[in-house]
Amino acid sequence: MREFFKKRLSLTITLVIFVFCVMVATFLLIVGSILLLQHMGITSLPASPPQNSRGNNKHPLESFLIFLVLCVLLGTALTAFFSKKALNPIRKVIDAIHKVAGGDFDVQVNLEGIGELEELSHSFNKMTQELSSIETLRSDFMNNFSHEFKTPIVSIRGFAKLLRDNNLNEKEKKEYLDIIIKESERLAELSTNVLTLSKYENLEIVTDTAPFRLDEQIRKTVVLMEPKWFKKEIVVNVELDEVIYNGNEDLTQQIWINLLDNAIKFSYQGGVINISLTKVNHEIHFVIKDDGIGMDDQVKVHIFEKFYQSDTSHSKIGYGIGLSLVKRIVEICKGNVSVQSESGKGSIFTIVLPSS
Repeated sequence: MREFFKKRLSLTITLVIFVFCVMVATFLLIVGSILLLQHMGITSLPASPPQNSRGNNKHPLESFLIFLVLCVLLGTALTAFFSKKALNPIRKVIDAIHKVAGGDFDVQVNLEGIGELEELSHSFNKMTQELSSIETLRSDFMNNFSHEFKTPIVSIRGFAKLLRDNNLNEKEKKEYLDIIIKESERLAELSTNVLTLSKYENLEIVTDTAPFRLDEQIRKTVVLMEPKWFKKEIVVNVELDEVIYNGNEDLTQQIWINLLDNAIKFSYQGGVINISLTKVNHEIHFVIKDDGIGMDDQVKVHIFEKFYQSDTSHSKIGYGIGLSLVKRIVEICKGNVSVQSESGKGSIFTIVLPSS
């Protein structure tokens, strides 16, 4: 607390000194001007010319012009000195901002001695770090997206050329056609995910709302995702209270699909996923828990960021879009999402939605 007040006081002293010097310079200029006007006979106070010890008369105008010039020079010097000192940190920030605008996100600003400027420096550096992180994620996504988009196209083209060869037997033709279908589905899924993300990012108001059974929608989602969790021999336990929710069915279904898909993706073979839905007072609580690989604190900070993938080994079955979609949809529905997780101990995602 004492350090805080010292920092605040230092800024106050700096501003007071600057304002004081400007006031002194202004005062000297005004006094000099008044005295000059008096000796010129413009004001009502007459001034008698002084006489030096040698008996030589010195014109008052000359004396006070010299005095006026000295006042102006002194005031200008003081003002210039302290204004430069006061504005120098701001100039540093402006130069740093120009560098950031030019695409340099590694620039750092270190301002010391004044509390507000230190806070500004800290906030600026945090901003550049976040921008650098976002730029890295964007660059990584573009590289991954280009690779993921190009790979199935090349595959489809290659097997289409092979199918053009009449020397293939029926078994080979069927195998190549199945590959083309599978790669086409990958392309369609990738395009759908990106378009869905873009759609919900620009959505602010939920339309086409109507009451529906939220528990039934979640059950249908579990059945819809059965091929995925059945393939990994995962046991899915479901405990759902009967809950009527007034919302957009297509919108909320994206939440359950992405959360369940994420739980399946990071669960071990033969793992367990527990899903519950309860109504507490005026809130609806949805919890999905898995016993999979979990995540550390560093990963938890970024999991809701677009295109972020903590485990690159799963990049072939995901694009880092699902959880960012979940967060955005929950925000649109005036709810909140939270996560609890430890490495090797699984993850727990909790969705809280307002009950109508």
